[in-house]
Amino acid sequence: MTKDIAAAASMRLPNAVPAGASAPLRTLPPILTVVVPTYNERQNLRELVNRLHVALDGVNWEMVFVDDDSPDGTSALAKSLSRRDSRIRCLRRVGRRGLSGACIEGILSSAAPYVAVIDGDLQHDETLLPKMLTELREDRCEIVVGSRFVEGGAADAGFNATRQVISKLGRRFAQAVLRTAVKDTMSGFFMLRREVVEDAAPQLCPEGFKILADILASSPETTRVKELGYEFRQRHAGVSKFDAKVALDFLGLIVSKLTRGVVPVSFVSFLLVGGVGVVLHLAALKVALLAGLTFFAAQTLATLVAMACNFVVNNLTTYRNARLRGWAWLRGLAMFCGICSLSALANIGVATWLFEHDQTWWAAGLAGIVMGATWNYAVSARLVWRK
Repeated sequence: MTKDIAAAASMRLPNAVPAGASAPLRTLPPILTVVVPTYNERQNLRELVNRLHVALDGVNWEMVFVDDDSPDGTSALAKSLSRRDSRIRCLRRVGRRGLSGACIEGILSSAAPYVAVIDGDLQHDETLLPKMLTELREDRCEIVVGSRFVEGGAADAGFNATRQVISKLGRRFAQAVLRTAVKDTMSGFFMLRREVVEDAAPQLCPEGFKILADILASSPETTRVKELGYEFRQRHAGVSKFDAKVALDFLGLIVSKLTRGVVPVSFVSFLLVGGVGVVLHLAALKVALLAGLTFFAAQTLATLVAMACNFVVNNLTTYRNARLRGWAWLRGLAMFCGICSLSALANIGVATWLFEHDQTWWAAGLAGIVMGATWNYAVSARLVWRK
């Protein structure tokens, strides 16, 4: 620590104090920035701050709450705490939501040589932070992961049975696809040298919730990573943010990394929702035909049902950050159906043209589907959800 404090002191600007003015306070810049992404975590802030005061005693640290405009007043409380403790800062994000984006902005706002990310729900063990910092300062690695799945780690207390199964499958999938030996790729508790994120920032995806997996996939293979075990605790207060959107974003992140960013995270979610729409379309078509409707009428009804379903689910998941409500919801539904209707014409046109030239029905049909899906995604993202 002495070496770090001395280095920080050498970076201070000269104190050029005008005549008659009082000298500014001589303060050292922080060695460690703790980034806490939040959404509706007001009930946990005071306790988290108190625990960090104890855990990081003797360390020159700061805390940055990055709040996604929580309706429960999380950012207001964070700013109130900062008025009493200058080590606490708050970034309030309006019109943007997502843990990954919040972490990226918080890390890039820091000037400290080391940055930690920890959740605001108190499930992560803050007493591990000093040990993580030691690993980095003694140059044993560039990234330290708080791991639930190495010696000394456990997740039973913080996960129910369903979450344990989902987490296990997600970890194994990420390890295989990203080709990493890190056992807890889904961890939201880690510390790293700030330049790791500075260097990887252009490749990082602000969408989604699994920022560690993104950092690992975007960093050089020579990046040294160490895992330290900790016991994952039960949430202190509030409600878990884990839902279908988290799972969709994780799949989208994997595909995006495999394609080197060519396929956006949101496009994968859009396609998966479209797949649900196809199943619903066929089900509605069958029911309508059994009810005695003509094929034309049944197909028309099934198409409208599938379009409406796709709009509703995309509004709740893919574009949750820009979710439409009220009259905007009705206007968006009408616009989405219009866009999908135009894409249907493009789908038929492209597929027919290819079939006439190649005679391979499945290739022509697939090309039409890809054309229609790409059109729906690109145009609806811009016009319906204004993304």
